[in-house]
Amino acid sequence: MIIRKAQTSDLGNIMLMYKSCVAGMLKNSIDQWDATYPNSEVIMQDIKAKTYFVAEENSIIIGGINIDQNQDKTYLAMDWQDKTNQFLVVHRLGVKEESWKKGIGKKLMLFAENLVVEKGLKSIRLDTYSGNPKAMEFYINLGYQQLGHIYLKEGKNEYYCFEKIIK
Repeated sequence: MIIRKAQTSDLGNIMLMYKSCVAGMLKNSIDQWDATYPNSEVIMQDIKAKTYFVAEENSIIIGGINIDQNQDKTYLAMDWQDKTNQFLVVHRLGVKEESWKKGIGKKLMLFAENLVVEKGLKSIRLDTYSGNPKAMEFYINLGYQQLGHIYLKEGKNEYYCFEKIIK
């Protein structure tokens, strides 16, 4: 498996990966994402910003992640451990359902942590939906600390904010 920066020509295959991921989430009663998000407009913005990365195996996109310094304004109320504001934010981590439980998500997160080190930054911030216990357990197992919650979408429960200081 390789992780590389996404190209605009990858958009269709990235959206197929998300379609598979969302279908798997819905089968597991996780309503974090749906047919409207993540959408191709958001992913194209990520690709154009050169902040979206894909996990590829045998020329097939099996995962994706956006890594940037853009945090939702609701993050400003959070009492982050990293007071230096030298962080990256993980958005839209997704893995094709057929590739779940193969360590793809973990490899993408380790890739994000390596970017923090390469850029001389201090931490990673992210949020995940409270109705997604698998994701919460995933981040805790990777050493992320749950710091509090925010509300991002009308009609959805809270999202938990996580942070990891990268040494």
